[in-house]
Amino acid sequence: MTLRTGRLRTALTVFAAWSALAGAALVGAAPASGAPTGGAPAFSRIAPGVRYTEFDIPAAKGLAHAHVLSVDLAHPKVSVDLLHPGVVAARATVSRLADAQGAVAGVNGDFFNITETQHPGVEATGAPVGPAVASGHTFKAAVPDGQRFGPALPPGTSTEDVLGVGTDHRARLDSLALDGSVETPQTRLPLGGLNQYALPVGSVGAFTSDWGQVSRVRATCGTDTDRAAPCSTDTYEVTVQGGRVVSSADTPGSGPIASDTTVLVGREAGAQQLRKLSVGEQVVVRHRLVAASSKTPYHFAIGGYPVLRGGQPLAGLDDVTAAVRTAAGISDGGHRLLLLALDGAAEFRTGLTIAEVAGTMKELGAVDAFSLDGGGSTTLAAREPGSTTATVRNHPSGGAERPVPNGIGVFSKA
Repeated sequence: MTLRTGRLRTALTVFAAWSALAGAALVGAAPASGAPTGGAPAFSRIAPGVRYTEFDIPAAKGLAHAHVLSVDLAHPKVSVDLLHPGVVAARATVSRLADAQGAVAGVNGDFFNITETQHPGVEATGAPVGPAVASGHTFKAAVPDGQRFGPALPPGTSTEDVLGVGTDHRARLDSLALDGSVETPQTRLPLGGLNQYALPVGSVGAFTSDWGQVSRVRATCGTDTDRAAPCSTDTYEVTVQGGRVVSSADTPGSGPIASDTTVLVGREAGAQQLRKLSVGEQVVVRHRLVAASSKTPYHFAIGGYPVLRGGQPLAGLDDVTAAVRTAAGISDGGHRLLLLALDGAAEFRTGLTIAEVAGTMKELGAVDAFSLDGGGSTTLAAREPGSTTATVRNHPSGGAERPVPNGIGVFSKA
């Protein structure tokens, strides 16, 4: 995107300079909507190491308005973690999630299983697409690329891509692949999924107490390349409790899963393998997420897809379709996280293309950037100084906050 000189250039230049000054005491809130006064954005302090600003972006399809959080991950009192409602298959608004977990600010996160109109009678799970890690705990793995919701992935990316913050307090882009197995005294089966709304064709997936109580039928619908394909007619489910098979069923069930229990769901070849298991048989289920790049364990990770790497936009980014967007950027060697949410008010609703998002994040000083869910999901919430509750700073395009499965939460011990 070619950015105009004038107010936007000034705004972004000032922002980049401010981002480099982690301890700068810049105050003064920008207007609730429209352009910042004085030709440059004003900044407000949310908490030590956490600041907020907003500004206009003249884009190809019309004026957009951005809300941005800058998070200093090097600050000893600041941390970032997954906002979530406690289980994978559930949703709540960003402001409610932030308040429930004590976050001072946050944005919405991954794309998710929002509808099942293509499979009448099948319950939409509300579960996210990509991997998720919260406080070092693995919540889920990624669905097959063809089963994702959201815009087409840029070339060379996949549903396994994540934005994460390691135990070293540095943010980075990476990908997380599932490595797991189902082992009995006689055989060892590869694990094809973990708490996912869609399993690869012919695989076995594991569902734990982190899944929630939503039906697991959706996991056997669609194929690796066609989300709308019919549900499988060859399915089987086995419940493992305390390391032994306690029950089985021909179709996936629903309801809460106990902490000492794993439910195995198989489709096609996976179902055929599970039928060989008998009640009382010993079963060990193992699973972990393996990072492609970092050797540092992840404290937090969320799905989406990269749009900027090493300061360069990815090839093949969509430069035609504009929409309200949410994105995250990384600067200062991973020590700063930039969280952007566009405004969904009528005068700004044309939004940005993905190519424009990448360009905007680069102008803000990001070296790497990551696209999150947009449209009616786009939300940025933050506390006012002295408040214990977060308020929505942008205008969600649907007129009210949309419940989402997860988000990026910003926490401060101050």
